[in-house]
Amino acid sequence: MRTLRNGWSDERGDVPGWVLITLMTAGLVIVIWGLAGPALANVFQQAIARVTGF
Repeated sequence: MRTLRNGWSDERGDVPGWVLITLMTAGLVIVIWGLAGPALANVFQQAIARVTGF
C-alpha cells in the first residue's frame, strides 16, 4: 500500500503541464475549425444538393 501511495504522490505536481496541454489542444481545435469549417460546410451542402436534386 505504501508503494502505491508513493507512486501517486510523484505525479500530483504535474497539473500545470496538463493545463497547458489542454489549452494548447483547445487552441488548435479552434484554429483548425475556423479554417476548415466553411470548406466542410460547403462540401456538406453540395452533397445534400446532389442527393435531393436541388
